[in-house]
Amino acid sequence: MPFTTVQSSQEVYLLPLTDGGAPDVPGGYIYLPPPSNPSYVVRFAIEGTSSICRQGSLWVNIPAVGEHFQRDSFREHKLKPDFNRTLEVDIPILVAGAFAFYTTYSPLPELSSASGTIPKPTRTATYYIDVCPKLALNKESLPLDALSIFSVISKLMGKYPTDWNKHLRGIGQRGYNMVHFTPLMERGVSNSPYSIYDQLEFDPLCFPNGETDVADLIAKMEREHGLLGLTDVVWNHTANNSKWLQEHPEAGYNAESAPWLESALELDDALLKFGKDLGTLGFPTTLKSVEDLLNLMDGIKKHVISRIRLWEFYVVDVVRDAKATTEAWVTGKITFLDGGFGGSGVGGLEGVKDWPLKRKADFLLEKGFVGTNKLGARYHRRIDPQVGAGLLTTMYGRYDSLDHGASNKAAAHNTMTRILDELNLLFYREYDTDTAEILEQVFNRVKYMRLDDHGPKLGPITTENPLIESYFTRLPLNAITKKHNPKSMALVNNGWIWNADVMRDNAGSDSRAYLRREVIVWGDCVKLRYGKSPQDNPFLWDFMARYTRLMAKYFAGFRIDNCHSTPLVVAEFLLDEARKVRPNLAVFAELFTGSEEMDFVFVERLGLSALIREAMQAWSTGELSRLVHRHGGRPIGSFELDEISRQDEPQPSVGGATNGIKQSKREVIRRIKQSPVHALFMDCTHDNEVPAQKRNARDTLPNAALVSMCASATGSVMGYDEIYPKLVDLVHEKRLYNSPFSDHEVKIGGGEGGIGGIKKLLNQIHTRMGKDDYDETHIHHEGEYVTVHRVHRKSRKGFFLIAHTAFPGYGSDSGGLSPVNLTGTKAKLLGSWVLEVDASDAAKAAALANKTLLKGLPSRVMDLQGVSVDLRAGETVIAVPERFPPGSIALFETWIPGAEHSVGLDRFATTGAKESLKALDLVDLNFLLYRCEPEERDLSGGRNGVYMVPNHGPLVYAGLQGWWSILRQIVRKNDLGHPLCNHLRDGQWALDYIVGRLERIAKQVRYQRLHEPAVWLRERFDAIRKVPSFLLPRYFALVVQTAYKAAWDRGIELMGDNVRNGQGFLQSLAMVSVQMTGYMKSASLYPTKSVPSLAAGLPHFTSEWARCWGRDVFISLRGLYLGTGRYFDAREHILAFASVLKHGMIPNLLSDGKIPRYNSRDSIWFFLQNIQDYTKMAPDGLNFLQEKVSRRFLPYDDTWFEFDDPRAYSKTSTIEEIVQEALQRHATGLSFKEANAGPGLDSQMKPEGFQIDVTVDWDTGIIFGGNQHNCGTWMDKMGESEQAGSKGVPGTPRDGAAIEITGLAYSTLVWVADLEIQGSYRYKGVKTSEEREVTFHEWASKIEKNFERCYYVPPDPKEDAQYDLNTAIVNRRGIYKDLYKSGKEYEDYQLRANFPIAMTVAPQLFTPSKALGALALADSVLLGPTGMATLDPTDLQYRPYYKSSEDSNDFATSKGRNYHQGPEWLWPTGFFLRALLKFDLMRRTTGEERTEAFQQVTRRLAGCKKEIRESPWAGLPELTNKNGEYCADSSPTQAWSAGCLIDLFYDAKELSIE
Repeated sequence: MPFTTVQSSQEVYLLPLTDGGAPDVPGGYIYLPPPSNPSYVVRFAIEGTSSICRQGSLWVNIPAVGEHFQRDSFREHKLKPDFNRTLEVDIPILVAGAFAFYTTYSPLPELSSASGTIPKPTRTATYYIDVCPKLALNKESLPLDALSIFSVISKLMGKYPTDWNKHLRGIGQRGYNMVHFTPLMERGVSNSPYSIYDQLEFDPLCFPNGETDVADLIAKMEREHGLLGLTDVVWNHTANNSKWLQEHPEAGYNAESAPWLESALELDDALLKFGKDLGTLGFPTTLKSVEDLLNLMDGIKKHVISRIRLWEFYVVDVVRDAKATTEAWVTGKITFLDGGFGGSGVGGLEGVKDWPLKRKADFLLEKGFVGTNKLGARYHRRIDPQVGAGLLTTMYGRYDSLDHGASNKAAAHNTMTRILDELNLLFYREYDTDTAEILEQVFNRVKYMRLDDHGPKLGPITTENPLIESYFTRLPLNAITKKHNPKSMALVNNGWIWNADVMRDNAGSDSRAYLRREVIVWGDCVKLRYGKSPQDNPFLWDFMARYTRLMAKYFAGFRIDNCHSTPLVVAEFLLDEARKVRPNLAVFAELFTGSEEMDFVFVERLGLSALIREAMQAWSTGELSRLVHRHGGRPIGSFELDEISRQDEPQPSVGGATNGIKQSKREVIRRIKQSPVHALFMDCTHDNEVPAQKRNARDTLPNAALVSMCASATGSVMGYDEIYPKLVDLVHEKRLYNSPFSDHEVKIGGGEGGIGGIKKLLNQIHTRMGKDDYDETHIHHEGEYVTVHRVHRKSRKGFFLIAHTAFPGYGSDSGGLSPVNLTGTKAKLLGSWVLEVDASDAAKAAALANKTLLKGLPSRVMDLQGVSVDLRAGETVIAVPERFPPGSIALFETWIPGAEHSVGLDRFATTGAKESLKALDLVDLNFLLYRCEPEERDLSGGRNGVYMVPNHGPLVYAGLQGWWSILRQIVRKNDLGHPLCNHLRDGQWALDYIVGRLERIAKQVRYQRLHEPAVWLRERFDAIRKVPSFLLPRYFALVVQTAYKAAWDRGIELMGDNVRNGQGFLQSLAMVSVQMTGYMKSASLYPTKSVPSLAAGLPHFTSEWARCWGRDVFISLRGLYLGTGRYFDAREHILAFASVLKHGMIPNLLSDGKIPRYNSRDSIWFFLQNIQDYTKMAPDGLNFLQEKVSRRFLPYDDTWFEFDDPRAYSKTSTIEEIVQEALQRHATGLSFKEANAGPGLDSQMKPEGFQIDVTVDWDTGIIFGGNQHNCGTWMDKMGESEQAGSKGVPGTPRDGAAIEITGLAYSTLVWVADLEIQGSYRYKGVKTSEEREVTFHEWASKIEKNFERCYYVPPDPKEDAQYDLNTAIVNRRGIYKDLYKSGKEYEDYQLRANFPIAMTVAPQLFTPSKALGALALADSVLLGPTGMATLDPTDLQYRPYYKSSEDSNDFATSKGRNYHQGPEWLWPTGFFLRALLKFDLMRRTTGEERTEAFQQVTRRLAGCKKEIRESPWAGLPELTNKNGEYCADSSPTQAWSAGCLIDLFYDAKELSIE
């Protein structure tokens, strides 16, 4: 039976973690959408051997299926290390809320060759994931951004249910969908809604039936009026007359529960008494001037501060402590502290007598002080008598009653008295500082309350109107309270402080705010004392939890009152309680933390849905425009977020296929975008002034309209639409609400009595835009006008607003608004209106004169005529008439013709790419994705290059990578102002370039497979050419991103399993092989045949002779080709270079095989190593030895002839014979002068440099070569400066025996020796120049026996005799020499990054402990952020900054001669890390220890990962300057830099299996 495939889609939000376990997302704030059905998942992505994987676990408190959320209940996910992949932990999101995660792990110790201290296990900080609640109204989803909230002061709503229903009907008819109620609970004596008498009882005046009425209210609101309920929760304080405080005074701060407040209470009592006694004391009770107040302040100093002896709370009681200390000395109760007195000798005693008095006092303060910086009872600070007695003993010896006992005791007492007096000087200064602040605060507060013009001018000081606001509520003494400690009877009142630290408890032990009178107090509210956990105050936590659950039972949302002053641990606990009742609880708050960073702390820990922001805070049109911009949504034409689709292979369901059905799982992986803190943007709140007070009453309409256009929750307050003349006093106001919109049906349009008719339309539009995700907005500010255009990102439908604001001083001038051009957009006028208000003093007085009802100012909204909408070809021009006064708005509906199909356009632009690329090979992808400027010019005969973006510059590649490298950053930052975006809006040349380039190349036979991608791009670009120009950047990015991702995926698909299943970094490295391999007209591997060839680096090494370097190819090949499964390309390059073997060497410069140059002594050994690697890594690799290759030159013959000579390619050899010839030629020795030697071959070389000599020392088996005039290894920089005198003088000749050549030669010899034993290699050995036969095993054994004697420099000079070295010139020990017996002896002893190459290919040559020691040294001395320093920084020749253009008289650096004398090269990093991993694992025995070895390597890859991720070239550079600094003369992407790190991953895979 055929299978039917059922496709399911899984939405995944990718959450990568850094090496240290922090979320690697922009901004660090993780805000996710509401839970969905089926549920989406958060995928934690953790690099397999990052630091947190060492004995690591991820702990998450997101509840699993069937679980309830418990904040402290974390589920463990063990992290099993894996170097070659990224670990993924999927967590389904089932409920909304604020969740947390952290990781525990054992920190990675510092790399050391010796056993070191093992760090203790640790845990990361806690990080947070906020999941948005999913609100519903009448079973229909209501996104937060669709909320239109209406605030009411509940006590002014009138009688329930009649008045309430009337007002709620009017609110619902105006298009609001949620009502914010100030607290509905029974109020305290002040009648403030926020001073709650009983948190568990609803206001009996409003709701005589209590909870039953509230349940009925909420049900009717939703059912009949389309309104959800939102209420304040007040957790910080309770009413000062709350009866339950009498039972539980411990719920507040008092002198018993908070003894540090005792001094503040005494001060408060004294100030109140002084205020009552003013007349008796001869002070005026009515202050008329500052002089009166200053006189009063003198009285406070005398009758308050001095009378209560405030200093006694600060200082040590000298009499008490001097006596106690002396008695301890007399009785022998003496303490000498550890460490003595800090001097020499026994306890440092001999010098103490001579200490100055202050030092003795400081000693007691540091060592013997009892008491803290906290205040407490009087004289709570004291000295430990036994420590004080110890100090006396140092001065007087031990007390002896027989030896002048009385006089000594008196002397000791006097000395201690003097010391304590000295000690108290510090505390008196502390007292003076606090006293000055107390007086300053009292002065300023009284001045404001009694004298200042902007203050309330309270009048005479009386008992009812006291001198100061009391900081304490005194509980009545009655039958309930008399059982308590009297100290608990005065409770601290709540309040606020200017610019306070919100994380600090103002009444806590580390604060003196109540003593220093810094608090602006609310006398009707007692501050609640929670402590740090329910155990600190069980009653209070339980009581407030019951209150909170009651609120959550009925209300869809909370507004947390005074949130910034609520201890976070309390708010977390109470919100957890609320979410148990209502999981999808919307939570809003006003925060006055003073910093956005601190706002984030509250938001992420509490899971706040939005922070309340208010348009009325704007002081100008420009500032209002800024606020609207901030909350308006994304800019129009914004880019789509980076989304990845992954189609898994169809998998049978659990237990096998059922009824012929297979499940195919499609993942849509979304990157978590940077999210601002969401806003509830109010046109006006219930506790701030209205437009008639703060601006101009006419601004009511434009202000409201601008707010309603924002892509956030919005809100208003009762009285705003009605145009109340002033802020309603929520404490003292007793009049009831009155609204014309509560009495009549509300219809859209103008009318009298306020803006309700227009608000209805605005709210309907706002809700529609929020529900349908109209999230793109353009805001324009011009003079006193603000325009807002908000659209749907796919359908392009939208609404456009023109608002003429009415800030004070604008008059009635219409001003001028330039005609508005809406490109590619049609518009229809929905209406234009002007608000007229009688805001005269008489009108205000009349409105305020009503004693029972709150009335608005006389007003009317009228239609405005004359707004023109000119529909032109390709645009709409909107103009306002001459009469468009402040207070006017015009509202339009907009659309883009044909854009109703744009959802289909999005789908069309993002589908079909993979299908069009399915036939491409990796060389096709080289053209599609890459090709730098020289490559593009070469292939097009100079006609075409990379694209030039005006005001930006040329792309780095002509292919898609060039575009995506720019677009990636543009999309990530939504940078619509980037020059590329401007260029796309100006014209469609970029589209033409991309398609034209592919269509041209697809006509060539070798690139004909690119025809299908060209067709795909042509069709997509043709489709998006029709969109308005301002949208073109978005759609261009969408198409390019889709094509790029498909091409990238195709490239990975064509590589080996290790790459396909490997981590992203490995895949990026692997794609460098595609970057570097392609066809060139000017370069090939053969003289007459064009084949793809490997570039050494881009863009410097791309064409002609500079493209293909023997050394670079074979340092890169193992990684770029064998390590990625590109065996054919590896084979082709090996065969090509095998064909040009000459002198037993391969050329350093291939030059198509036409004029190869043989001047590199190391290239042949990397070549032979690659043949060895091919036989071991490629399928049937051993058979490759019998592959035949035509020879460019004759075997064993040094005769030079041209490539078209009949002798060229007339002979063939097998690869086996090539290997043998190379070994045999070296065994007999090489000595030749380069063909065509002279300036034509190398204009910098001296004649002696063209001579190539190579010999074998048959005593050691080590190969020697080169001279001081050439540079035959990879460090091949020849001096070029005539000015500096360095022309023809190599920077690094490295003659003698280079350590890497010795290691590579040994590796080859061991390999062929083993093959010969196996019968897979027909040669046993070689013949020397004396015709003596030497087997491969003998040759290798000689090297192995002598290697460390010749190369190692021991850490201890005493061991020097065991090694061949010159002690006198050793610069650094514990290393392996770079050279052996070079022309300059000191060069042997230079520490360079070459020895790890030998370690990697020939580990048998090294004693593991010595090797690890040398590697640890190189790690600390040579390893940079990405590369390895090419010379020890302590070397006199060290010059780490490379600049090839420098032509100075500096012999060391001119013309870049220091190329290899300090700059940090990246390819040696791969060999270093391979060696480090290999030798580190040798000492590891347990799984945990082996993991550590892999983690040490991972830590050292961080710089390279960052570089390849951020580089526009999508590769790793050739080199950097010191400490990873940018080097302008480096190739930005180099083949071997990437290839050698792929080698590392291949090794890691092999080693992890062992």
